[in-house]
Amino acid sequence: MFWTPGVARAARRIATAAAYGGGGLTAIGAATYGLLLAEGMLARKLVGLPHGMDGPPSDGLYGGGDGEPIRLVMLGDSTSVGLGLTDPGETPGVLLACGLSAVAERPCRLDVFGQSGAASAELAAQVDRALDARPDIAVIFVGANDVTTQTRPPLAVRHLQKAVRRLHEAGAEVVVGTCPDLGTVRPIRQPLRWVTRRWCRELAAAQTIAVVEAGGRTVAFADLLGPEFATNPGEMFGPDRYHPSARGYQQAAYAVLPSVCAALGLWPEPVPRRGEGSKSIYLAAALAAEEPGAQVTETRVAGQAVGPHGRWVTLLRRRSGASDDA
Repeated sequence: MFWTPGVARAARRIATAAAYGGGGLTAIGAATYGLLLAEGMLARKLVGLPHGMDGPPSDGLYGGGDGEPIRLVMLGDSTSVGLGLTDPGETPGVLLACGLSAVAERPCRLDVFGQSGAASAELAAQVDRALDARPDIAVIFVGANDVTTQTRPPLAVRHLQKAVRRLHEAGAEVVVGTCPDLGTVRPIRQPLRWVTRRWCRELAAAQTIAVVEAGGRTVAFADLLGPEFATNPGEMFGPDRYHPSARGYQQAAYAVLPSVCAALGLWPEPVPRRGEGSKSIYLAAALAAEEPGAQVTETRVAGQAVGPHGRWVTLLRRRSGASDDA
């Protein structure tokens, strides 16, 4: 585990800077930032080219049943569009739409507004388009390009928080898959691998704080695919050795699906297990950044939304591909 109390403190600093317009770098520091920049250029040269810059067209109506379709929109970066895939049925959006339809016994209308290469700063334009679709649920996968483009975490988090707040205020539920652990990417070597992992975890924790404050919920990707990437890189990575394969995208979608269903009231929240349940937002965000599939959502304790150490949230360690052990 990479978690230390320092990660929670760093997440709090990043989130506070985002809220009040502060600048500065993550706790990693300016010297390491320069190392990340230099070695990141080398890693980019080692990463191959994906199949074009777009995922397969996947907008459409999925599933069956009676009633008005559930309106699902996908926003974010290349992982939201399934870059590298050729079959629309293997994209995260279609997997989520089909899963939603099966649970709700209603059709699901999917619109994908994500864009390959997008960082959090590009979310505003995506939200503009998504709001025209009047979504019931918005799923956002974002963060990796904020790291690879060395975007300062407070700036990245501020853009994400604004996007979530706009969607929430328009009546949509919002689920965000936080920044994945890019330390699993094979072309990234030490010491860049350790730096990247630390950066990703701190950004993911700060994203969680910002998203919950804006009315959404998060699912931590962390190193969701890390163990399988390590043992089966040919299966879990696509041809460019950076983006997931069909199997990798499937695992990401199934990690998010329970939270998407719960956000719409289609899936009961599981009873918290040991180590889960109500926590301060800063502690929960730091813990979730280390736990693949962990969900963080707002809650109340004794009728209060805020406690002595910040907002109250519920931490649930969901398991990918499982039905919450129900």
